[in-house]
Amino acid sequence: NRVNLAACYHLADHFQMSDIIWNHITVRTSSEKNTFLINKFGLRYDEISASNLLEIDLDGTVVFGDGKINDTGYIIHGAIHKTREDINCVMHTHSRAGLAISCLKNGLQPIIQDAAIFHNRVSYHDWQGMSTEVEECESLAKSLGSNKVMILRNHGLLTCGETIGEAFMLMYYLDRACKNQVDTLSMGQDVIGPSDNIMEYAAGQYDDPRFQLGKHEWPALLRLLDDNKSIYNQ
Repeated sequence: NRVNLAACYHLADHFQMSDIIWNHITVRTSSEKNTFLINKFGLRYDEISASNLLEIDLDGTVVFGDGKINDTGYIIHGAIHKTREDINCVMHTHSRAGLAISCLKNGLQPIIQDAAIFHNRVSYHDWQGMSTEVEECESLAKSLGSNKVMILRNHGLLTCGETIGEAFMLMYYLDRACKNQVDTLSMGQDVIGPSDNIMEYAAGQYDDPRFQLGKHEWPALLRLLDDNKSIYNQ
């Protein structure tokens, strides 16, 4: 998990979804320990490695590693790790396109293939200021519900997965769907989108257990990092 989580940070940076030292990706260590791994505050995503990740408990206390965390990471991620036992990895970004879509009243629109996987499967959470209050944990978890994807209005994007690969690929497709929507709407022309029936059918195809989002892509993504001499596995 340490190696794969560090790799996920480097992949987020590679695909331009990092925000200098801000944002977080977390992974549960085990259901028995009730702890999760998170980035040390102050490091860029490309500086993160398996050895410098911090292990914290559900109260935000560092139990292993040297350094401190950004409290917003505990608030946002801890809320989900506490309430969703089916979720092992949580990823949050402030990408340019994601921020743009988070400001639209209608949010993500089902107009392209990349958005099909999210059809009727996206939650929304209203911005309540900087996520530094423990009280927001409950409202974040309530907003997410049983979904794995949430748009934080006026704030950014959040994806969850049973695996690190699933959380990353959901974010990859979500960010790309946001980019395509921004590009499409910027042309100022009438938009043609698939019918609800088609989008629901396509979403069901992604739900097929045989698809296993992230399983097939992850080895290729690790090879990409290795080819680029990434330090993720140090």
